[in-house]
Amino acid sequence: MRGHGMTPIGAERRVWAAPLPLTAAAISAGLIALIVAGLGTGIGQGGAISDPGPITRWGLPAARYTHHLAMATTVAAAILATVAIPFRTGPRNRQDRQAGQEHPLYTRTMQIAMAASVVWTIAAIAVLVLTFSSLAGLPVSTDQGFSEGFFDYTLNIATGQAWLTIVLIAGLCATLLAAVRQPAGVGFLAVLGLSAIVPMAMVGHSASGDDHTAAVNSLGLHLLGVVVWVGGLMVLALLAPQIAHTARNLSARDQGGPEILETLLRRYSVLAGLALVTVAASGVINADLRVSGLDQLLGTDYGRMLAVKTAATLALAGIGFAHRRWIIPRVLSSSRLLWQLIIVELVLMSTVIGISAVLGRTPPPVPQDLPPDATPARILTGYDLPPEPELSNFFTLWRPDWLWIAIVLFLGIWYIRAVLQVRSRGISWPIMRAVSWLLGLAVLLWVTSGGPAVYGMVTFSGHMIQHMTLTMVAPIFLVMGSPVTLAMRALPVRRDGTRGPREWILWLVHSTWSKIITHPIVAAVNFAGSILLFYYTPIFGLSLEFHLGHILMTVHFLLTGYIFALVLIGRDPLPARPPHFARVIILLATMVFHAFFAVALMSTEQLIQPDWFGNMGHGWFPAIEDQHRGTELMWGLGEVPAVVMGVIVCIQWAKDDRRETKRLDREAERTGDAELEAYNEMFEQMSEKGPVPRS
Repeated sequence: MRGHGMTPIGAERRVWAAPLPLTAAAISAGLIALIVAGLGTGIGQGGAISDPGPITRWGLPAARYTHHLAMATTVAAAILATVAIPFRTGPRNRQDRQAGQEHPLYTRTMQIAMAASVVWTIAAIAVLVLTFSSLAGLPVSTDQGFSEGFFDYTLNIATGQAWLTIVLIAGLCATLLAAVRQPAGVGFLAVLGLSAIVPMAMVGHSASGDDHTAAVNSLGLHLLGVVVWVGGLMVLALLAPQIAHTARNLSARDQGGPEILETLLRRYSVLAGLALVTVAASGVINADLRVSGLDQLLGTDYGRMLAVKTAATLALAGIGFAHRRWIIPRVLSSSRLLWQLIIVELVLMSTVIGISAVLGRTPPPVPQDLPPDATPARILTGYDLPPEPELSNFFTLWRPDWLWIAIVLFLGIWYIRAVLQVRSRGISWPIMRAVSWLLGLAVLLWVTSGGPAVYGMVTFSGHMIQHMTLTMVAPIFLVMGSPVTLAMRALPVRRDGTRGPREWILWLVHSTWSKIITHPIVAAVNFAGSILLFYYTPIFGLSLEFHLGHILMTVHFLLTGYIFALVLIGRDPLPARPPHFARVIILLATMVFHAFFAVALMSTEQLIQPDWFGNMGHGWFPAIEDQHRGTELMWGLGEVPAVVMGVIVCIQWAKDDRRETKRLDREAERTGDAELEAYNEMFEQMSEKGPVPRS
C-alpha cells in the first residue's frame, strides 16, 4: 500500500526519534576531542615571548569549533528548506496546494536556521576578537591600546577584514532569516551563507601556501563539502522529534506525511554523497600541499591530527554507505538503528570539527612563507616564471585549478548520466549535442588549468587568450549542448510540494531576472560593454592581484559569453527569443565593436597595468609589444568565433524557414487552402465594389 502513497496505521508508522539530549551529547564530543588535541599539541601553554592568556589560548579553538558547527547548521537548514522539505501541508493537488498551512517540518527547520544563525554570529565575533588577541599576543581587555589595535586589525589586516566579513554575513543571515519565509528567499540566504566560505578559505594556512591557487580552491571546496555534509546531518538530528511527530499525525494525503523520513533521507543522501567526494578529494589535495611525506604525517602534531581526520572521514563514508544501501530502503522498520547510526556519525563529525579547530592553530610541516630569494614573478603571482611562451607550451604546461576541475567533472558526469537516463526511457538525444558539451568542458578545463592560465598571469597576450577563449569559444560548444533541455527531460518532477533541481531551473528560466539578462540588447551590451569596463577601470588589476578577483573574472566572462551565445544560437528555452534577422544585426554590431576596440588598443603606447606586467621581470620581450600582440589575438579570437556563430545563425534561420514552410503546406493540405481562398475572396469582393471615390 505504501507504493500508492498509503501507509496503514500501526507499527510501520511508529518512527523512533533520537532524543535531543542524546544529540547534544554527541555534538559535545567535539569539545572533548578539542581539549585532547589541544593538550597534545601544547596550545594551552603560554608563549615564551608574548602570551595572550588562557582565555584566548583555549577560547579561540572553542570559538572556531562553535562557529563551524553553527555556520554549517544554518546553511544546511536553509538548503534543506529550499530543496527537500515541503513548504505547505495539504493535498498534493496543485490547485489546492496554497490552501494548506506551513508545513511543521518547514517551520521547525526555519527555527533551527534562525537559532543557529544567532550562534554563528556570536561565535564569529568571538573568533574575530580572539584571533586579534592571539596574533597581537595581548590578553582580551577593554584597554585603549587593545581597542585601537583591534580596530586597525579589522580595517587594514587581511585576516581581520576576512573575519569581519564573516561576521557581517552571519549577522545579515540572522536578521533576514527572521523575516523571510518563501523558499526562493530562503534559497538566496543559503547562497549568502555559503559565500562566507570565501573569506574563510582566504585566511587559512592556504592563503600563504606554495601553490596558492590549488591551496585556496581545494580548501574552499573542502569547506563547502563539510558545510553541506555536517550541517545536513546536524539538522536531521535536531529535526528527529518533529519528523516522528509528523509521520504519526499527518495523513498520507498530506505533503510530507508518513513517508517524509524516507524522502528526507534520500534527498540528504544525494547531497551527502556529493559532499563526501568533495571533502575526500579536496582533503587529499590540501594535505599534499601541507605535508610532504610519511615522516611528516606520522612524526608531527599536524600530520597525526590529519591522520585522525582521515580515519574518521573513512568511517563516516562507511556509515553513509550503510545508510544508503540497507537502512533507507527499510527506514520505517529500522528507524531506531537509523538514528543510532546518525548519533554515531555526529560523534565522529563533531570530533573531526574539534580536531580541525586545533589544526587551524597548528603550523603545518611544510613552510608557508616566500623564500628570501623570490623572483618578482614569484612575489606578484605566487609562482615562478614559466618557460618563454611558445605554441607547444600552451598545451603542455598545466597548473591544476581544482575549483574548475571539480566544476568540469561534475557537469561532465551529470550530462553523461542524464543522456543515459533519457535514452533508457526511449527518448532520443542527438549525439553531437553531447560531443559539443564535452568539447566545451574540455576547452574550459584547458583555459583554466592549462597554458592560458599559466601565461595569463605573467603576460597580457596570455591573459587575452584566456579571456577570449572563455567568452567566445567555450560558450559556443556549451550552448550547442542544450543542457537545460536535457535537464528538463532527465530530472524527475517533484509532486510533494518541494522544489527540486527541475523546478528551480524552470523558476529561473521564467523569472524576471532571466527576462532581463537574456534580452538581446542587454545581452549584447553586457557582452561588449564589460570589455571596456574591465580594461579601463581598476577591475583588471584586482583580478590579477587577488585570487577572488580572478575567480570572479573567469565566472563573469564565461557567463556573459554563454548568455550571448544562448540568445543568438541556443536551443534551450528562453523567456523570449529575437528573430533571426535581429540576431544577425546584433552579431554584426558586436563584431564592429570588437574591431574598433582592438584598433584603439593597438594604437596606444600606454601600458595597461604597468605595475603588474611591467614588473614581471621575464625579459622575453617588451611589455608594450606583448600588449599589441595580445590585442591582435583578441581581434582574431573574437572575430573567428563570431563568424562561426553567424554561420550557425544563418543555418538555423534556413532550417526554421523550411520548417515553417512545411507547416504551412500541411496546414493548407488539411484545410484545403482555406486561408488563401478567403484572402482571394476578399480581393474579389473589393473589385466588385469598384474603386473607392475620392473626396
